[in-house]
Amino acid sequence: MGVIANLLDFVFGSGRNVVRETAEVFRENAEAGANREHLRHQAAMSQFGREFLHGRRGWFDRLMDAVNRLPRPLMALGCLGLFVLAMIDPVWFAARMQGIALVPEPLWWLLGVIVSFYFGARHQMKGQEFQRSMAASLSNAALLLAEQDAEPNQDSDEENAALRDWKSAT
Repeated sequence: MGVIANLLDFVFGSGRNVVRETAEVFRENAEAGANREHLRHQAAMSQFGREFLHGRRGWFDRLMDAVNRLPRPLMALGCLGLFVLAMIDPVWFAARMQGIALVPEPLWWLLGVIVSFYFGARHQMKGQEFQRSMAASLSNAALLLAEQDAEPNQDSDEENAALRDWKSAT
């Protein structure tokens, strides 16, 4: 019997699960793969969260944001003001419009380019800030979930009577 046992150990391995080890050569272990994927996702989300965390903005940044908010309302109110002035003093308004008519066309094109770049850059900046804030909030939520997964649940020991009895016995 010893020779046959030694032969079987040689062929099938000694105490190892040959079927499982052989199958894992051709197909990934689903549980181990899910665990690796969870760890990879958790590490990526924590790195993502650290990347987008930033402190409060300084007074100069807040002042510049306030100044950058002025052009659109001023342009809109200026256009409405022109309509009001045209109704209040048409002669004064006509004299101003004749002066504007004397501005050469290339200057109008230049003004259009400046205004377009200003509003285009501002639109892009606000879109990126929105995406950054969304990424930060999502990564903060992921960090909180990861911390909750990492910390053992303290309340479960008190609720489990068998575990409490076992701890008191040892």
